[in-house]
Amino acid sequence: MPDLALTLDPEREQEELRAYLGDEYDHTALQRYQRTLDEEWEGCEDEQDFYRTSRGYLYNLTAFAMTGTKLPYLEQLTRHIEPGARVLDYGCGIGSDGLLLLEAGYRVEFADFDNPSVAFLRWRLERRGFDAPVHDLDQDVPAGFDAAFAFDVIEHVPDAFAFLGEMERRSALVEVNLLAPEPGDQDLHHELPIGSILGHAARQGLVAYRVLHGRSHLVLYRPGRAGPVGRVAGHARLTAGRIRARLA
Repeated sequence: MPDLALTLDPEREQEELRAYLGDEYDHTALQRYQRTLDEEWEGCEDEQDFYRTSRGYLYNLTAFAMTGTKLPYLEQLTRHIEPGARVLDYGCGIGSDGLLLLEAGYRVEFADFDNPSVAFLRWRLERRGFDAPVHDLDQDVPAGFDAAFAFDVIEHVPDAFAFLGEMERRSALVEVNLLAPEPGDQDLHHELPIGSILGHAARQGLVAYRVLHGRSHLVLYRPGRAGPVGRVAGHARLTAGRIRARLA
């Protein structure tokens, strides 16, 4: 399948946030987006409540979208599904990744908690002329997707395998990135059992594995236990990915 060009417009990401917030927009909060989020987290006692109420993520997620950090993740996904495929942006936040796929011709649906980020996403969808479903993770989320992805999300959940199970039950192809810990990580980041998750993906039906940005293990797999040949192929892809990472 030929690579599909995805068009990121950092200025539009910023201007949409500015337009949405109006007089409440604080450019300094965008420039110091990580500190903005950390300071908000310091004033919150409950992690799950934080994900349902945070406004700091409006700035944090906009800043990350502007960097294009996740473009390689999306480009890897589009190598395995064609435009028109039904895709779930799981843990979507402000929806920048799914919006790129919508504009590239995919049928994208979104899922997250009902929070300020999702309210911004709904505004963005209307502004861009899209009528895409946005599902509440506290309610029912449908199944039957060709692919589901979650970028920079799984490290925020207490049970990584339960999170993957939710994605696997809903989709024929799963893509996640797994962040290796490093000094200075947020308290909100849970350390992931990366080796165990990679082994799980290889046993299921590994499609692709790469290490990006030095610490982000990107894995695509097809839920459903692979046969002996599939498991061998999956472990071979893991080995090849690790070799590429060491040589990079």
